[in-house]
Amino acid sequence: MPLSTQSQGDAEQYVLVASLDNARNLSNILKAITFKDYAIFSATPNGLKVTVEDSKCLQANAFIQSEIFQEYTIKEDSVGFQVNLTVLLDCLNIFGGTTAPGVSTALRMCYKGYGYPLTLFLEEGGVVTVCKINTQEPEEPVDFEFCSTNVTNKVILQSESLKEAFSELDMTSEVLEITMSPSQPYFRLSTFGNSGSAHYDYPKDSDMMELFKCTKTQTNRYKMSLLKPSTKALALSCKVSVRTDSRGFLSLQYLVRNDDGQICFVEYYCCPDEEVAED
Repeated sequence: MPLSTQSQGDAEQYVLVASLDNARNLSNILKAITFKDYAIFSATPNGLKVTVEDSKCLQANAFIQSEIFQEYTIKEDSVGFQVNLTVLLDCLNIFGGTTAPGVSTALRMCYKGYGYPLTLFLEEGGVVTVCKINTQEPEEPVDFEFCSTNVTNKVILQSESLKEAFSELDMTSEVLEITMSPSQPYFRLSTFGNSGSAHYDYPKDSDMMELFKCTKTQTNRYKMSLLKPSTKALALSCKVSVRTDSRGFLSLQYLVRNDDGQICFVEYYCCPDEEVAED
């Protein structure tokens, strides 16, 4: 890869260097969490975590493991910065984000540390473009305290079936109601829009259901405006894990395969809109 020779002499100065033969493997997963301008980047030896939040009610995290990158070097236990995600995506697609077979944009992403810009070296067809994006000190992401020990209900679905549900439900509804139960209706999505109520039920033995593990009946409502950004991740994914904890907080974890067949994860956390009286 021509970019591997770029700025080799400067490599010692960088606290983080990450290279990809195909920049789309980064830009696609970042698009899945783009609903606010700024994102918090947290790099560790295990890989990159990118976080976007909305008013402490919604949080999206994209996880890109270090193995996804052709080169991944980090000189500290953790490196963090905040960057304008819209600008970053514009830079990653500076060559037009081509999907033509055999044509890809190579990326080398470098960061010198606090106060320095994020530097991108992008190469396609022998042309190299250098972009420098201002960084900010990262804010501490909200801790939703969503831990597996407090998960009461969990289902894993083929993403196609959830896409089908979203296409049939009334998106004029202000809320999406999710019912998860060890007994019927097992897993139900409900909306209350302009055309009345609509329900979409999944039998627990459905072919689309890979895992059904519900310990108690829970019904919670979530603002549709908060959930809509997650449909970007749904569109890219092949599987989705839906979990709720004892407080009714929702975790949507999407398994996404990139152009090279490697697996990345996108996770959305959403707080419940209001308490719904259980029957």
